[in-house]
Amino acid sequence: MSTFIRRLLILVFLLIGTSLASLWIGEIKGWNTAVILHIRLPRVLLGIVVGTALATAGAVYQGLLRNPLADPYILGTSSAGTFGALVATILNYYFAYTLYIFSIGASFLSVLLVYRIATTRGRTPIQTLILAGVVSSTFFSALVLLLFTLFRRESFSVLFFMLGSLSTAGSGWPILVSALLSLIGVLIAVIYARDLDAMSGGEEDAIHLGINVERTKQILFFSSSLLVGSSVALAGSIGFVGLIIPHILRLLIGPSHRQLIIGSAVGGAFFLVLMDLLARTLFSPVEVPVGVFTSLCGAPFFIFLLKRKQKELVF
Repeated sequence: MSTFIRRLLILVFLLIGTSLASLWIGEIKGWNTAVILHIRLPRVLLGIVVGTALATAGAVYQGLLRNPLADPYILGTSSAGTFGALVATILNYYFAYTLYIFSIGASFLSVLLVYRIATTRGRTPIQTLILAGVVSSTFFSALVLLLFTLFRRESFSVLFFMLGSLSTAGSGWPILVSALLSLIGVLIAVIYARDLDAMSGGEEDAIHLGINVERTKQILFFSSSLLVGSSVALAGSIGFVGLIIPHILRLLIGPSHRQLIIGSAVGGAFFLVLMDLLARTLFSPVEVPVGVFTSLCGAPFFIFLLKRKQKELVF
């Protein structure tokens, strides 16, 4: 049995163990069928779906952008998705399916806009794409703040959504749709893993190897951005999952994108389910948004990455 298979199995067992613990542990003690089936189980499934999507997208973005500090929200999908959910709330379209459609629609429109702005003469330079993503994120964040100012009462219900939370897990079909999108996104990323390996050395080298770089970037950007949009539509903006999980898995299983993407998918699911368990039980009966916990873990790790990169530049 290879080292990758052994470590992947460890992650799977950790995910299963954490999921079972999340079903059992809570403010209500004992085996309460209604609580487990209708509250905790959808929440665990949502954590698995969102964690898988964010970590997979993070691994793909870091490979495409050749930037270890890239995260899934770099193209403005998070702020755009929040804007879409806020618009749906202000218009009183607060049902699960309308929030989902508005949020994922706004996220995808943001990606289309960014890609359109960055593309010149059939090519999309990475630096221009990142700058366009930053501008898009800033613009939609400003719109969110504007709506919060103008519609305070209606906007307050979206506060947990902005901070990132799995507490909205209740409706089955949005989770099912996002699970299907996550599966498709992971499969596409695995199929193009060898192209990512080649492109990590530079686009010119990949072109010499016969890879259609622009077509590969388009497929991976849009499939990964759809993953992020569907995650934001379900759970809001949950930071650092797509940043730190691919790095941890890269240290554990190596830089091969095929193994990295599969490992990140499982590792992201385990990490988010664990963070949500801590978020709802550590300060019980008060529930902390899971995005707060992921940021508390992710911020120190982000600083570590920056310091490590500075040392590499020095030497």
